[in-house]
Amino acid sequence: MVQELLVALVVVVLAGVAYTAAAARVVKQYERGVVLRFGRLRNDVRGPGFTMVLPGVERLRKVNMQIVTMPVPAQDGITRDNVTVRVDAVIYFKVVDAASAVVEVEDYRFAVSQMAQTSLRSIIGKSDLDDLLSNREKLNQGLELMIDSPAVGWGVQIDRVEIKDVSLPETMKRSMARQAEADRERRARVINADAELQASKKLSQAAAEMSSQPAALQLRLLQTVVAVAAEKNSTLVLPFPVELLRFLERAQQPAPPQPVEAAPQPQAPAGTPPGEPADAPSPMPRTPSGADAGAEAVAEPGPSPAPPSPGRSTPAAGPAPRPNGSKPLARH
Repeated sequence: MVQELLVALVVVVLAGVAYTAAAARVVKQYERGVVLRFGRLRNDVRGPGFTMVLPGVERLRKVNMQIVTMPVPAQDGITRDNVTVRVDAVIYFKVVDAASAVVEVEDYRFAVSQMAQTSLRSIIGKSDLDDLLSNREKLNQGLELMIDSPAVGWGVQIDRVEIKDVSLPETMKRSMARQAEADRERRARVINADAELQASKKLSQAAAEMSSQPAALQLRLLQTVVAVAAEKNSTLVLPFPVELLRFLERAQQPAPPQPVEAAPQPQAPAGTPPGEPADAPSPMPRTPSGADAGAEAVAEPGPSPAPPSPGRSTPAAGPAPRPNGSKPLARH
């Protein structure tokens, strides 16, 4: 009798241990447990830790609450400006309602993946190539809104969507490279032209300042010579100042002729009636030619008497005095 009781007790203990082992569940910290009793959802969602379910009556579904990183397969599409591209992306999402993620959708991961691919193809068709290459932030926000709208009913929250890469055809890459090269060349030419304009303005101002002070040009020349002479492996050619050349050129030019002053006109003596000519100067004595040299001797001319003025008596002039020892001149 005692032996039968001991056997029954052992059987009961073993059955309890087996029942406990079948009913015991452990929910991790990043998980939540959804309990279905006879296929019906229980309102209480089991938190992390040790929990018990009724074997054969209740069923526990564990849902991961961590952020899931899911790559979106590359999608081929044609942009709004008729360029064929291949775009891939990545999506970050997490479950915020474990019960909805179990009840509302069969497989929320697969559903989010398909929704992301569909939305990505839609974004490609609505955007231009320049937007895909340079304005990705705006496209990421639009893609996030397109995926998040249906995912809210599944108990899933979309944290972020990023476009990873945009693949272009080789012909398009070469065209874009030529365009970028031409744009760089244009900008370089504009910058060079602007630099030349600014330099010309500054040089004109410097020339104006140096023209007012010629010594400034000589000082600038000496500064240039000092800068060039710093290189010991170069030959220094000293230019000749242009101002010095001009000075020498002006020094070699003949002096301009001085203007000849007109001889003063003789003034009429006092008492001369108006209209009468003034006394003309006596002509220079003519030197006798060689034929008359033997006929008469040349005497030094004396002062010519002034002609008498009209209306005035003039005393008779006597013979001119002869020098000592001279004879009177004989005329033939």
